[in-house]
Amino acid sequence: MNKINSVCVYSASSTKIDSVYFDTARELGTLLARAGIRVINGAGNMGLMAAVSDAALAAGGRVTGVIPRFMVEQGWHHTGLSELIEVETMHERKQKMAALSDAVIALPGGCGTLEELLEVITWKQLGLYLNPIVILNVKDYYNPLLEMFARAAGEHFMGARHMDIWRVACTADEAVTQIQTTPIWDVSIRKFAAL
Repeated sequence: MNKINSVCVYSASSTKIDSVYFDTARELGTLLARAGIRVINGAGNMGLMAAVSDAALAAGGRVTGVIPRFMVEQGWHHTGLSELIEVETMHERKQKMAALSDAVIALPGGCGTLEELLEVITWKQLGLYLNPIVILNVKDYYNPLLEMFARAAGEHFMGARHMDIWRVACTADEAVTQIQTTPIWDVSIRKFAAL
């Protein structure tokens, strides 16, 4: 079992999505808090990001939000988090979130969530991020992306061993179990980065 103290949760800020996504986000926040795992996220005050934060806080957990200053100036930040870290750029935000985390869980989301997920997968492929990455595939949302990954490996755009970079979970409970049981990668994986 991995000792997971904090997990970075990528997720949507949209409020116009199916309630099942919100249910899963709240369940995830609650489970992480009960396990004593701090949530790291983008500090948004809407959508799944806020749902995870609010549920974790309500269950006695801790949430650290990382957000660029321009978003704070727009009032897009959650004002009730345990800790709010302001950075200058989106790039700094992603780097800080990853640096603070012992694992990543990706809930469904749009371009921002997909971009964060693909970047941390790339970092792991390069041996820059070695911790567990779990894709929480609620309502089969991520099936097209998983099919794209399989095609990329099948056509040798990435190695078959890179399909082990992430795990896929269908429930919040399964995602929490997977971050605790997926082996941490050794930095020697870098030698496999090239095909």
